[in-house]
Amino acid sequence: MREVGRGTAFKVYLPRVERATDEPLHTAAPPPVARPAEETILLVEDEEMVRELVRQLLVQQGYTVLTASGGAEALTICQRHTGPIHLLLTDVVMPQMSGRELSIFLASIRPETRVLYMSGYTDDAIVHHGVLEPGTAFIQKPFTPEALEATIRKVLGSPRKPAA
Repeated sequence: MREVGRGTAFKVYLPRVERATDEPLHTAAPPPVARPAEETILLVEDEEMVRELVRQLLVQQGYTVLTASGGAEALTICQRHTGPIHLLLTDVVMPQMSGRELSIFLASIRPETRVLYMSGYTDDAIVHHGVLEPGTAFIQKPFTPEALEATIRKVLGSPRKPAA
C-alpha cells in the first residue's frame, strides 16, 4: 500500500524449506554478449528508476541510448542529435506531454523514427480509453529483457544480426 508522504510497505512470501541441502546452486550461463546494434533509441520515461533500468537493458543489448525524462526534453534532444534516431521508446502516460503527443511532434521533425509505447496499463485499457490506436506498437511494463528486445526488433522490422 502506498500513501503519499508515508512510504511504501512490501510483503514478500517465500516457500518454506523442509530441510537444508548441500547441493550447489545451479547458476544460469551468462547471457551471450550481444553484437552492438547499429540503432539509436530515444528512451522517454518520467520515472527515474524505470528510465535507468530500461536504459541499462538497452545498453546491455548493444543499443546507443539517448534518455529524456519528458516530452520537452526529448524534443530538444531530437533537435540537437545529429545522427539518426531509429526508435522512440516512450511511456504513454507522462506529465505535461503524453507519449502520443510526443510521437506526433517527433514525426514532424524525424518522420523516419519508429515508435514503441510502454505503459504499466494494459494495451486494452490504453486503446479503450482512446490513448492509442488499435495495433499500435506497445509493450506492457514490467517486461523482460527478452520481450523488450523481441518487441524492438519487430518494430524496427529486422532481426538482430548474429554475433561474429
